Amino acid sequence: MKRLSLVVLTVFLAVFSGSTLFAAETFDLAIPLPLTGKQAKFGEMMKRSYEMAAEEINAKGGIKKKKIALSFEDSGAKPETARAIVEKLIDTKKQPIIVGEYTSACAKAVAAVAEERKTPYLVVASADDDITQKHYKYVFRQNPVNEHYSDAVIDFIQKVVKPKTMVILYESSAFGTSGAEAMSRDAAKAGIKVLLKEKYEAGSVDFKPLLSKVKATQADVIYMVSYVMDASLLMKQIKELRIDAKLFAGGAAGFAIPEFIANAKEAAEYVITATLWTPQLKYPGAKEYAEKYRAKYKDYPSYHGASAYAALYVVKDALERAKTWTTDGIRTALKATNTMTAFGPVRFEDKEGYQNQNFIDTFVLQVIKGEHETIWPEKYASKKYIYPIPTWRERR
Repeated sequence: MKRLSLVVLTVFLAVFSGSTLFAAETFDLAIPLPLTGKQAKFGEMMKRSYEMAAEEINAKGGIKKKKIALSFEDSGAKPETARAIVEKLIDTKKQPIIVGEYTSACAKAVAAVAEERKTPYLVVASADDDITQKHYKYVFRQNPVNEHYSDAVIDFIQKVVKPKTMVILYESSAFGTSGAEAMSRDAAKAGIKVLLKEKYEAGSVDFKPLLSKVKATQADVIYMVSYVMDASLLMKQIKELRIDAKLFAGGAAGFAIPEFIANAKEAAEYVITATLWTPQLKYPGAKEYAEKYRAKYKDYPSYHGASAYAALYVVKDALERAKTWTTDGIRTALKATNTMTAFGPVRFEDKEGYQNQNFIDTFVLQVIKGEHETIWPEKYASKKYIYPIPTWRERR
């Protein structure tokens, strides 16, 4: 009898919690992000994009006539801080869904808490494959995984560059490591010999000893998985050392945001990078979002911002379909998601060893005359790719 009473009480509390959320005037959503520290550029772009989406949604009546009340918590890109933030949001504030974070290390920490607390978590920009390979039921990822980040890049390399050799440099983070492993597998499948695969510590100020080893290999392709400051410095020091290659390529992240070009300047020219989204795509709302962002912040956003912007619309879609705003009600709605956003289609699938993972096309950008242009696949191209690229001596 006591056990039956406990079950009834548990069900009552769950329904009551969902009903309380329905009754509130606003839907309060606190989002953890790196707003200080080395990854603050990404956090700032994502914060702005969440805010833009919230403004649009609220202007059109909100979610079930409730306005989204956004707030942000600064994790500083520290996993232990991200974990503490999310524990507070779930345990104290009773937030029924978690959205956000940027680095894979932070997302992994958040995912573990969310699964433990049986609270749905929407991953927006963290790519380590492991996040959606743990058979978690409450963790959903909107952005592609590292294993697929370089799909378009390796296709471009195979069909256009046709190299025999490659060097892979990567930072010693979860994102860098998984990105390097993915490219190693892609290179092996393509018959490209990896002459050197070496990691470095993020935030290094002198890559020249490492780059001297790279220069000695005379590799056809130099592929790097880095965040923005390291990406910029690597290319600047490659230029200083006059290391020539058939192609310089980045594995998204730091290479795919405007700050890379601003920081690396002439050294960024002709560099290609993987990306998950570009302002030139014809997804509904993509151009409008990009132009609105540019008008407000004087530069185009990268895929990190686009994914954040779209994530709030995914949350809106799930909440509007959810029978209750309980954690399980929202999880069920997220699992049934099948929607189109400015970031592209979103549908959470279980395949290839992943659970609740969105699978979408990836793209290649190239820096052409100081701007990121979409070059691959060719049907999405905003400009024709430039290849072969000139040597450093041939550049003015």
